[in-house]
Amino acid sequence: MKRQDKKVLRWIGVALVAVLFVAWSLLWPLNSYIEAPGNASNLRSFVKIKGHPDPGKGSFMITSVALQQARPATYLMAKMVPYLSIESADDVTGGQNNATFDRVQKFYMQSSINEAIAVAYKAAHQPVSKKYLGIYVLQVQPSSKFKKVIHVGDTITKVNGRHFNTAQGYQKYIGRQRVGSPLKVTFKRNGKEHTATRKLVRLTKKRAGIGIMLTNNMKVHTRPAVKVDPGQLGGPSGGLMFTLQIYQQISGHDLQRGRKIAGTGTIDSAGRVGEIGGIDKKVIAAHRAGATIFFAPYVKPSKLLLKYEEGHQTNYQMAKATAKKYAPNMKVVPVTSFKQAVNYLESHR
Repeated sequence: MKRQDKKVLRWIGVALVAVLFVAWSLLWPLNSYIEAPGNASNLRSFVKIKGHPDPGKGSFMITSVALQQARPATYLMAKMVPYLSIESADDVTGGQNNATFDRVQKFYMQSSINEAIAVAYKAAHQPVSKKYLGIYVLQVQPSSKFKKVIHVGDTITKVNGRHFNTAQGYQKYIGRQRVGSPLKVTFKRNGKEHTATRKLVRLTKKRAGIGIMLTNNMKVHTRPAVKVDPGQLGGPSGGLMFTLQIYQQISGHDLQRGRKIAGTGTIDSAGRVGEIGGIDKKVIAAHRAGATIFFAPYVKPSKLLLKYEEGHQTNYQMAKATAKKYAPNMKVVPVTSFKQAVNYLESHR
């Protein structure tokens, strides 16, 4: 073989290795995810109440975190960008497959919307009622005796023939039973009712249980009817902002006053606002969308709390620090309740 031919083959080999390396770095999936600032979306397009359009000239915005499976190239990039985070797949999904994780996140979102509707209608003195369906199964622990019969997405409607109107009712009843005693569970899956009897397992030193993670499953009925379509968004963190949007529409009270208002936080039946994850990403997303106000959940910091908080900061502390660095003209407002957020918007221009 001629020297020139060997040189050509060598260059072809180098080029092939380079192409394979680039393809690997861009396409090879790693067992981790990158969290980045997502979008800040105007909630006016999410909420429809017949006869009650949004009267405001501003906007309420729901913020999100963009989640992407890491590749070698994006992993290195995330290491160099301060506001990007790298999380293990197990920390993000809880060990669930993608389909199960997505289903749980959508249920979290729907549960959050239901609470938002109930709180907003009650605050506006409009007719609203709840129908409690049971407890929704979010995860089945490996130690559970029910792990082969109860699945994520099932709704438990009775235990030993008893129906309760809150998750706490089920938990208190089950907690009074002995470890190892049989429990008959009635549950629904895809509209069909099933029953299973298995033994209870030990959850704590003094408490027995099924061995599941759960949340309330309910339906909300209102007059007039409200339709909320969250699209591809999931999780419970939009509760506060959905409540503000729905309240503005059903009450006809313009809280926006031409302002772009973003924020985050869960909402419960009493209108209390709870902490969420990724608030630093959401602050940046809100800033990019032009928000001038950002509502952040507030809890009083303590040494024990900060030990377990993301970045060892409360939501409000992290949001304020992020805004100072990336969004200095945006006001971060700490809130503990929906009512407090409304009071702020009414008293500040």
